[in-house]
Amino acid sequence: MLQFKFVGLALIAAVAFLGTVTIADAQQPGTRIRGQIEKADGNVLTLKTREGASLQVHVADDTRISALEKASLKDIKNDTFIGIAGIPRPDGSIDAFSIHIFLPAQRGVVPDRHGPWDARPGSTMTNAYVESEVTGKDADTLKVKYKEGEKTVHVSPQTAIAAAAKGDGSDLKAGAQIIIFGWDKQPDGSISAKTLYVGRGLTPAM
Repeated sequence: MLQFKFVGLALIAAVAFLGTVTIADAQQPGTRIRGQIEKADGNVLTLKTREGASLQVHVADDTRISALEKASLKDIKNDTFIGIAGIPRPDGSIDAFSIHIFLPAQRGVVPDRHGPWDARPGSTMTNAYVESEVTGKDADTLKVKYKEGEKTVHVSPQTAIAAAAKGDGSDLKAGAQIIIFGWDKQPDGSISAKTLYVGRGLTPAM
């Protein structure tokens, strides 16, 4: 069995998601690939993408694998480094649909910044440090700060919250949901994965 090495995952600069149903368009450089593993055969995965296509994914010894585990708002404290996928409000604040808590080793490695994201149309990703939290009746509000600014983040009961964890090849099995951040396209139409997140009993919502 291949041995996979985990290293800190650095998020790539986001590029607007093309959002079409063809696998060719889903494989434009800079986009992420999301889907469910249908089959794991050695170091080759058969992935059913979010767009409904079938894709062969090669996983090498040096593929960087991180896992995502279920977490809650209670796991987010002041100075926690988090990634927030959300939809901007007119006032500049963000309605978060996904928050993931970075590993301590990812502090200073993953850039703290705000920019466009490809999970949903019009979505953004903000990697930032929590400055404060306000608990409300219907939603909680986080104040977060990143290198070039700060944001107010609205967290509802529908916000998916997960924590990053060390992952390896044993997590890559049929039924698992993954998101591939870095990859190279091969001449035969398959891809070679460089970095990915795999959900442990959950679908990565970012």
